[in-house]
Amino acid sequence: MADKKVIWEGDSLEVLKEFPDEVKQDIGNDLRRLQQGKAPLDSKPMKSIAQGVYELRDADGKTWYRVVYYIKIKDTIYVLHSFTKKSRKTPKGDLNTATERLKDLKTRLQQEKKDGKKENRKK
Repeated sequence: MADKKVIWEGDSLEVLKEFPDEVKQDIGNDLRRLQQGKAPLDSKPMKSIAQGVYELRDADGKTWYRVVYYIKIKDTIYVLHSFTKKSRKTPKGDLNTATERLKDLKTRLQQEKKDGKKENRKK
């Protein structure tokens, strides 16, 4: 089975690059597991956003690091949002960012599918 692609939405990759090296390594390893069809070591569903949305989690002594991804489409992992937080509760702004990016992603994918069908009819 071929590895799943990872597509980064918005500034999610740039934010992740600012995480400490050890955190980047842990989250990178979990993304790699996902690409290979394996379960990540620390992930949980984000049902408050949508079905098929999960977060990868890591922490150091003072900060919690999160990467929210969508994996409903079989061959692609869409990273919606990367952020840090200082308490157990996920800030509303971060939930809204991930929700908006998912909405934009679904709209874009629907449009691409529509455009692809139009292209096939022309042939």
